[in-house]
Amino acid sequence: MISLPFGGLPPLDPGGAEPLYRQIYARFRHAIASGLLESGQRLPSARALAAELGLARGTIETAYGLLSAEGYILARGQAGTVVAPDLRARAPVAAEPSASAPVPAAQGLPLALESAPGVIPPFQMGVPALDAFPRKIWARLGARAVRAMQAGDMVYPPLAGLPALRTAIAAYLQVARGIACAPHQVFVTGGYRHTLDLIARTLFQAGDRVWVEDPCFPPTLDVLRQGGLRAHAVPVDADGMNVARGIETAPRARGVVVTPAHQSPLSVSLSLPRRQALLDWAARESAWVVEDDYDGEYRYVSRPLPALKSLDRDGRVLYAGTFSKVLFPALRLAYLVVPQAEAARFEQVSRAVTGGSPALTQETVAAFIEQGHFARHIQRMRKLYGERRQIAAQALEQVLQPRARIESQPGGMHLILRLGKGIADRELAVRLREQGMYANALSDWAIESPVEPGLLLGFTNIATREEAQRLGRRIAALM
Repeated sequence: MISLPFGGLPPLDPGGAEPLYRQIYARFRHAIASGLLESGQRLPSARALAAELGLARGTIETAYGLLSAEGYILARGQAGTVVAPDLRARAPVAAEPSASAPVPAAQGLPLALESAPGVIPPFQMGVPALDAFPRKIWARLGARAVRAMQAGDMVYPPLAGLPALRTAIAAYLQVARGIACAPHQVFVTGGYRHTLDLIARTLFQAGDRVWVEDPCFPPTLDVLRQGGLRAHAVPVDADGMNVARGIETAPRARGVVVTPAHQSPLSVSLSLPRRQALLDWAARESAWVVEDDYDGEYRYVSRPLPALKSLDRDGRVLYAGTFSKVLFPALRLAYLVVPQAEAARFEQVSRAVTGGSPALTQETVAAFIEQGHFARHIQRMRKLYGERRQIAAQALEQVLQPRARIESQPGGMHLILRLGKGIADRELAVRLREQGMYANALSDWAIESPVEPGLLLGFTNIATREEAQRLGRRIAALM
């Protein structure tokens, strides 16, 4: 399978009876007919979509040609290809995939000290390449939103998110991540912590046991514990969370928080057999699976992996995404896709405990997605991060060997610097922070399972080999 399920349809299958261009044609036709791709909305270019799916450009162009011939889309030269104007949705918006749809085979210790406003310390984690962000486009869209603002736009925003943004997110996830969802299943939040808190309030009760990965992103533990939940550590190995160990040690847990695309912080991927075992366990025990897909778009050795949510046939997976990693953290915007059967329940809890996110910000993000800037930005960043990752890894290893090595990873936005014998990662992280660099000790992310000492270093804002070498020499002086 070379792509993801879309709108309840099976995944792209190179060995299927239908050629690939017909399968792509069916995906887009379904999204347009269901109203998730609206009249006038811009589609990815054939070149960009071919790169995203790992297919020949001619395959995409043939599919687009069919859609154009049938009146679904319209080519507008340099303005790109858009959904044909004046189309009306002819089918209900896709909800959860049917059960018969085919299934593809720490202790919460503090992170690095907060940096001064306007300063990005070297190796800052979780911050995208801000020097490459399309500020002019963003400013134009923001100014347009301000100019178009009417009195009705100045009242309290919808607590679950603006309809335009919820629809744009649903359409993007269908095309890019293979998640069949309707806009009313999408909830806009103020960030990952808000997302996890909303889930905890809606689906869990105090005292419930929830699996977490070991090592684990410390804020996950903090939010769960503040909500009165019991975090149960499940070790991570080369295939991701050890699901069998979780079933053995806590079979009646009520849920799990997992990072299947790039495990946080080790960046390994949850293998397909373990994905299926996790979903089987959740269905059997009526447990909830929280998929934190914080940087799933950024994979450098192959196409982005399917979202775990795209394999869910029992409505047990909640998909948590964020704009902090793909746009910029100051937005304070994230989103949650909930199972169809739980949408009303989440709507009710949202009305009780959330205040909504700024409408102007949501309007700008919605326009950024609808006009195709979001997909193009991710494509550019994936290429840029691949280059910067290689530059940083090679330069740091050249300077720091044999006392440290860079661990090879398939994706993500940070490097793991493994330390040699006798070098304590916690002590070294403190020394780096004292010298104005951002550093996290891998040991601080471990809960029960021992980990090999290492530093977690963000590479996205390291632009040149010379800069990486200079920073490597600074680390070497502190070792």
